[in-house]
Amino acid sequence: MVNNKQESLMAALTFFAKCYAGEVCGSNGLPLTPNSIAILGRSQKLKELRHPNLCQYLDVIRGKHERTVVVSEYHGTTLQDKSKGKLNVSLILRIFYQVAAALKELNDHKLVAHNLEPKHILMDAYDNVKLFNYGLFYMTKSGEHVAFPIGNIKYMPPERLLGIKNNCKSDIWSLGMIVAELLLQTQFWPNLKISSISRKILSFCQSSNVFEKIAREHDKLEIYQELDSDMRNLIEQCLAVKPSDRPLPQDVLNHTLFVKNLDLYLVTPKEKSPILLLRMPLEQIYYWWQLAGGDVQAELKKEGLIRSEAPILSIPQVVCLNGNIAGPKRSQSYLMDDRVVILKMQNLLDRLSKIPVMAYYPLIHSPKFPYKFGAGMDQLPLVIREKDIEYQFYRVRLFSRLLQGYPYTSETIRKEAAIDIPPLLRGQIWACLLEVIPNGSYEKIDKFTPTSTDRQIEVDIPRCHQYDELLSSPEGHLKLKRLLKAWVTAHPQYVYWQGLDSLTAPFLYLNFNNEELAFHSVYKFIPKYLQWFFLKDNSAIIKEYLCKFSQLTAFHEPLLAQHLSNIAFIPELFAIPWFLTMFSHVFPLHKILHLWDKLMLGDNSYPLYIGISILKQLKSTLLASGFNECILLFSDLPDIVMENCVIESQKMYESTPKSISHRFHVVREKELGPFDITPDVTLAHLQKEMSPRISANDLHFILTNDPNAMLCLDIRSVSEYNRVHLPDSINIPFVNIKLEEKTLESLSEPLLEEKMHNRIIICISNIHENAVEFSKFLVECGVPRVCILHQGFNILHSIEPNILVSN
Repeated sequence: MVNNKQESLMAALTFFAKCYAGEVCGSNGLPLTPNSIAILGRSQKLKELRHPNLCQYLDVIRGKHERTVVVSEYHGTTLQDKSKGKLNVSLILRIFYQVAAALKELNDHKLVAHNLEPKHILMDAYDNVKLFNYGLFYMTKSGEHVAFPIGNIKYMPPERLLGIKNNCKSDIWSLGMIVAELLLQTQFWPNLKISSISRKILSFCQSSNVFEKIAREHDKLEIYQELDSDMRNLIEQCLAVKPSDRPLPQDVLNHTLFVKNLDLYLVTPKEKSPILLLRMPLEQIYYWWQLAGGDVQAELKKEGLIRSEAPILSIPQVVCLNGNIAGPKRSQSYLMDDRVVILKMQNLLDRLSKIPVMAYYPLIHSPKFPYKFGAGMDQLPLVIREKDIEYQFYRVRLFSRLLQGYPYTSETIRKEAAIDIPPLLRGQIWACLLEVIPNGSYEKIDKFTPTSTDRQIEVDIPRCHQYDELLSSPEGHLKLKRLLKAWVTAHPQYVYWQGLDSLTAPFLYLNFNNEELAFHSVYKFIPKYLQWFFLKDNSAIIKEYLCKFSQLTAFHEPLLAQHLSNIAFIPELFAIPWFLTMFSHVFPLHKILHLWDKLMLGDNSYPLYIGISILKQLKSTLLASGFNECILLFSDLPDIVMENCVIESQKMYESTPKSISHRFHVVREKELGPFDITPDVTLAHLQKEMSPRISANDLHFILTNDPNAMLCLDIRSVSEYNRVHLPDSINIPFVNIKLEEKTLESLSEPLLEEKMHNRIIICISNIHENAVEFSKFLVECGVPRVCILHQGFNILHSIEPNILVSN
């Protein structure tokens, strides 16, 4: 039964998953996964099916008390309603052919329908056929996850009643029964009880010609005998008692009955809708429908499919020690109700009625027609932009066009992603930013042979982002295991470190139905941001990373760095899980997505700035805390405002010269030159220096392009300074500095604090140890953005054209 007859695109239906009786822990001691979560995980595969004879699945929502709501494409009339009038033979054959085509598509994906009946066959104005609700059997794991039987007994073959399932030839029987009903122009056994119908179907096992027997039983032998012999033979084959005697869907399609007039039975192309919105991909329409205020559960409530009852009425009266309960009977509202509720489109059409036509198909490379719709809205907070229907419309349509042109549109995708990324397309956009081009190699990787890392992977997966329903489903666990095994197999030089699961989870979450894209995204992501982190001995890489983190903290937050150093609260105590998992171990998924949106646009130094921005948010608490309090604080990190974190890290990333975050263990696009940070800087050097080094190249670049952005403090002797120095630098001879007095006044340089304000402070000396001492002194005075010139003053003599001046 369908409510609200109107021209529609989408509909919802709902059912309850089976609840566990009593025990809630499995053999491994972990809680059993609720059946509704298992259904949610399995149903994702159905969302990928695209075929002209199958309704597209759009969403599966998990509600309270094991409720599952399924949203899918739905339009036209059911065959149940259509067959109330007489159908001509040509139309019946068309239905026969198109349903068989749908069954072939399901069979190609190793799926069966097992609930084929006239109300699940939809027909549009062009008499095109689409199967509806064909995924119920698969998503409920052959019916194991629900307490009700799946399928209409009238159309079930004998073997289904005997418990044999998952054979596509069972669906061929159901199709045969439906077509037989249409040809004989009658409903089979309209007044019989279920038990009588099941006895009749089982009695067919004794019959050599089921079709003829049914025709006799319903006094339709005359119609049966008048049928075309090819047609009669095909239906008799479909209704063969032994499944092995029935044709496969492919055999039905190739039957001579259809081959001679094939054009009559193929799908007729529909006229394009005059409403542009209705021409868009259905998953985009559904996404906008939700943003326009569409609420599936509210629609079901209106139609009485979700009824709320006082919880007190369901409290058990007796609970036995073995877990059995006695009490009121389960409410009637928990029974299967197969009504279909149409989702009304009017509100969405009204909300998007003023969208300019050009925005539906933005022309990206045409200067004459600018594609910048929704201008000015990018100033609003991200949370508001992600919920604004018009803005999301413009962004989704723009990125859809850009993704069609990838990899040729890579630059534009990167430029647009810097503004923001629409949640609907995030997985694909990330893959583009990581320059992923799937090539089918994932299929060839061995993901099944047992390895030494399997035990650790199996321990980690049930602890990885399990608050998320998709990742906690059995299907999610299987996919994550396959991805991790594939990555380890594809990288024999690396080992599985705990944290790789957290790192992979966001990619699986966004590409749940596209494991290959998820795998290639991880494959590209790790060398870009975590090169050599997964070596068996990664201590040198991690030590260098944390040392650079300490230096950058001193560069941007000197007081905080000083305090943490004084209480010996070193990054090794808190920051390793941050960087090893790119924060995916410490933040929930919804926060990681926004953080990584920006991370994907930065280079391998960007995560360091994210770490500093987290410390900045906790600054006041940290400054007031001792060692023990800091340990407690980081063991259960307080709520971090992600938008502030993203803005702060972006600011620091953009304002910090590249050489300041230089690390040796990274993938380089170009070789280092003599004016860059040279490889002779060892970890031992870095650990002795509180401030980072800046390269001569960066100094030269700032001097040429924005000299006011820096202040050079030259600590050589007065005579050396007078002989030759950098323009606008200040001479503070090292011999005169009183390092024990931690104030800038002790340097006896007028207005020094004012001159330093908002500038990068570069300490220059020809004795490196002096520059290190002096930079530490400045950090202890609370001066931000202090760094040391790498290779000292002497390197500046080699720069051409000459940048030095003399008195």
